[in-house]
Amino acid sequence: MRAARPKIGDQATSDVVVRLRTPEGRDEWLYCHSAVLAAGSTYFADRLSDAWPTCQILGSRYCVEVYCQDLDLSSHVTALRLLYTGEPCSRFGVRGALGVLQAAVNLGCAQIAAACRGYIEAAPWEEADEEEILRTVPSLGAQYECILARLRPIDPAPVTSIFLSAFRHATRSSAAAPARELKSAAQEQLEYMLTEDDDAPLIAPDNVDVKAQVKDCVTGLLSRFSDFLSSILMKQKETPLVGDDRKLHQELHTFVCDVCWVCQVLSKLEMMKCIVLYWVGVSSDVVEAVEIVGPGYDCLKTSLKVVEVSAKVLEAVAFGNIVLPTEKRRHMVNIWIAFARTTKTLIAQADHDDEDGDAETSKLNLDNEVWQGLESAIVSIVLTLPSDSQAEILSEWLQSKHARYPDLTEAFEAWCYRSKVAKRRLSFLSDIDRVS
Repeated sequence: MRAARPKIGDQATSDVVVRLRTPEGRDEWLYCHSAVLAAGSTYFADRLSDAWPTCQILGSRYCVEVYCQDLDLSSHVTALRLLYTGEPCSRFGVRGALGVLQAAVNLGCAQIAAACRGYIEAAPWEEADEEEILRTVPSLGAQYECILARLRPIDPAPVTSIFLSAFRHATRSSAAAPARELKSAAQEQLEYMLTEDDDAPLIAPDNVDVKAQVKDCVTGLLSRFSDFLSSILMKQKETPLVGDDRKLHQELHTFVCDVCWVCQVLSKLEMMKCIVLYWVGVSSDVVEAVEIVGPGYDCLKTSLKVVEVSAKVLEAVAFGNIVLPTEKRRHMVNIWIAFARTTKTLIAQADHDDEDGDAETSKLNLDNEVWQGLESAIVSIVLTLPSDSQAEILSEWLQSKHARYPDLTEAFEAWCYRSKVAKRRLSFLSDIDRVS
């Protein structure tokens, strides 16, 4: 009959005591068996062998001291128990298995260490697990670096491939729910890949291949948007829309949201020119489409997205990043002053109508920075126009009952000053003409 396997802690059969000690003063005694310890641990095999220098000292063979940190004590106890039971490491979770792995490496328990390594490498990790693994694994030795494989940087080629594939999904039309969810996820992650925070972006903004393929995808999206706008305007001419067309409204909102997101990406890639030139050309159609599909409160959500796109476009022009002819600058300013003013008024009216309620409409608005950015861009562009054009815009603004937004006071002050001193400042031209 085969003898029963010894159990840890069985004092009657134990022939060696393992004393775990910590610098903090904790002390754990475990009754063990030299045969089990020597078979599963090179550390104990050495300590219990006749070759160990102190083996002849009385008691040294029967009490083996192991020094460890206070936080590692329980892991060492677990590693010793595993020499007896052979339980799967998965029962301890990732961080528990990581502690046991450290103890196993310390004690030379190769089989336990291999089991822990295999489990940790294959198991899903939480963020806290990753941080602990990054702190621990590099000091354990080269044979355990495979655990870090999923955290290592990858080559630029796969990053570029993933970025472009995701960008194609992010700029496609998506009617089905799963496709919309994938599109939304792709847009979110693409922005993250291009964000420069504590770490560098995954995609360099000067990557020529990326820019070329991004431009193709954006061109396709804008082309579909133009076709959609044309179809709305054509339908309105043939058979005016009666009531609220939910399907058209939703489609218009989706397109505008996609264009708004594209602006975010193009600004990071320094490619705003293609969207600015496009938006200048379709501004009148966009405003008309919004008025046709969902006038008033019904299209307020879409109107806010339109304002957001226009703010980004006008800021690019105001900063001088994109150069537009005078007529186009004047055209843009006239359209978006009126549209922004109308949208602001609708928001204020919604808030006023719902002071005692909780209608969803009243909760809609843009971040204050967007409104301020749009206002600042409009002022800057107005000041680049000829004096007569400025006078026309300011006259219309002063006559409006909603002159509070956008606030063109700064442009008004600059125009007054320039107009008053114009003859004196340009008098040298008259002198030149007389000499000639």
